[in-house]
Amino acid sequence: MKHEKIRKNGEFQVVYRRGRSFANHLLVLYVFKNRRNQIQGVPYNRIGISVSKKVGKSVVRSRVKRLISESYRLNKEVFDTGYDFVIIARVSSHDKSYAEIEKSLMHVFKKAGLKNDEKNTVTIN
Repeated sequence: MKHEKIRKNGEFQVVYRRGRSFANHLLVLYVFKNRRNQIQGVPYNRIGISVSKKVGKSVVRSRVKRLISESYRLNKEVFDTGYDFVIIARVSSHDKSYAEIEKSLMHVFKKAGLKNDEKNTVTIN
């Protein structure tokens, strides 16, 4: 949904400066607890995705962004709520499949302690 995206540079900067970072070989995750992310008292997450020009040309960067956002969308029920996330794709992610990106995303969220294992996950083979 529209309110779940981080778009402004200032919002990215807040997450970079005040958040914590977790990384693996494909992704870097910045996490910032945001108490303002609530609709009628129910907390929700916001996500921003950043892919550097070092990853590749615009077609490749867009593909990586789509893979990350789709794997987040299909698994967002398993993540804790009330946070701002910024996900940065590393150069090595340019030629990876959806399954590899999803596995990497789940790993970095588990590393951050934000993944609830009791909820069902959706995977596409």
